[in-house]
Amino acid sequence: MSLKQKASPSSEVNEKMAALITNANAVRAIAAAVEGTLGPKGLDTMLVDQFGDVVITNDGVTILTKMEATHPAAKMLINIAKSQQEEIGDGTTTATIMAGTLVDVGVNQVAKGVPVTWVIQGIKAGIEKACSIIESYKQPIEDLNDERLHQVALVAGREHKDIADLVIEAAKLIGEKKLKDKAFKLSDVILSKENAENQVFMGVIINKDRMNKQMPKYKKDVKVMIIDDALEPEEIEEEALGTESGFAKYLELQNEFRSNIEKIIELGIGLLLVDRGVDDVAEEMLTDAGVIVIQRVSNKELEKAKEHSGAKMIKRTGLKKDKSVLEEYIGYVEEVVSEEKLEQVWIKGGKSKPMATVVVGAATEEVVDERERIAKDAAAAVQSAVKCGVVPGGGALELAVAREMEKVKENTRSMAAFGIDCVIEALKRPLSQIVTNAGFNPLEKLNDVIAAQSKTGKISLGIDCDTGEVADMLELGILDPVLVKVHALKAAGEIAVAILRIDTIIKMKDEKEEDAGAAND
Repeated sequence: MSLKQKASPSSEVNEKMAALITNANAVRAIAAAVEGTLGPKGLDTMLVDQFGDVVITNDGVTILTKMEATHPAAKMLINIAKSQQEEIGDGTTTATIMAGTLVDVGVNQVAKGVPVTWVIQGIKAGIEKACSIIESYKQPIEDLNDERLHQVALVAGREHKDIADLVIEAAKLIGEKKLKDKAFKLSDVILSKENAENQVFMGVIINKDRMNKQMPKYKKDVKVMIIDDALEPEEIEEEALGTESGFAKYLELQNEFRSNIEKIIELGIGLLLVDRGVDDVAEEMLTDAGVIVIQRVSNKELEKAKEHSGAKMIKRTGLKKDKSVLEEYIGYVEEVVSEEKLEQVWIKGGKSKPMATVVVGAATEEVVDERERIAKDAAAAVQSAVKCGVVPGGGALELAVAREMEKVKENTRSMAAFGIDCVIEALKRPLSQIVTNAGFNPLEKLNDVIAAQSKTGKISLGIDCDTGEVADMLELGILDPVLVKVHALKAAGEIAVAILRIDTIIKMKDEKEEDAGAAND
């Protein structure tokens, strides 16, 4: 490639535009992959891997994370969608298509001669202003019995009433205080299983069965102990075993281990959860004593069981402590049930913090996975709504904000107005795509809604996707959490600015090949 100082001004401009256009095309392709799923009439996407395994989904982040993407700009957009999912749990498709529009319109502005720095400045200012306008329209959720909360679950749950009911029931069991805790995610209480019945219960599920079938299937009023370690004797080096003192130490550790297991039995422990493996001797002793033992339990499930039962985690070396001290580490639950068919153990009625579990079932693996994704979206939306309130959905609010941004653009006396124009077009995109997916003309319906909103002053007017007529989203119960809207717009703005700032693409040298070549010299 020729050095830049030797290139003519026109070739340098062309090179920069080529980078912008290449990146814009990659982003446009990613956005196109998910835009058909948006709205109540959105369709599913089939993803097929190299082995022929199939995933059928309507979930934007699932499509983005599982699809093959090699272009750096495409990967950037996928990463921002992941961020939206991790932070909020919903709105990834909206964030993606708005980012695509921001980049697309931004590149067109630059192609017309607008300096990219002005476009970026306008996008930043426009996003900030649009987010503040959106937040000004939020309506707080009064309490967990607020009917609007059920509507949020229904919209995010893609009209699956049974899933919306399950999520709301779980939210009520957990309580408003816990839902507002930043460290807690309601979506984490969602589990799916083939052939399971839909239900919500106060408790947690361990996705492993008992160590063996001789252990009890059911226990009531159970003491719980959680060992954040392996339940095995302390090891001694093989070399040391060859010495008399080393063998004596080995026998001492074995006897001490048996003594520790006897302590667990004497304390009346009914359920023992272990992070790693369990020694055969311990398994035999605990089985004879009627203790339910589950080994290799995930850290997340251990944490849930700890919170719910009130147990404190202990290492295997901690079992050396006196029984009076070990009592402080014990938790309590009302019931422990082994669900052999599902290969799970259900822990119910903990004596500490409330912890609900939502079980979503279906007939096949593909369907049950999709139902779990739907339930997690609904749960995330409900929690976001409880935290910060709701706004009209269906793209109505974004269009109303776009109309207000037109005034902001008119009052902007610099070329940053071109960047604000990008934000306006991005705000129009959700309603336009929802209408398109419903089988209507987006330009016609957009103009209908703009005219209706201007005439009535109602920001909640949008399009009824069943009839194609202008309708009030609040009256139809089409509501979205304000957090989802704001974070999606901010995420779209961040990725658009990052991509528009790139004016040159240079392939990095392969250091491994270079090192290998140097080694061969």
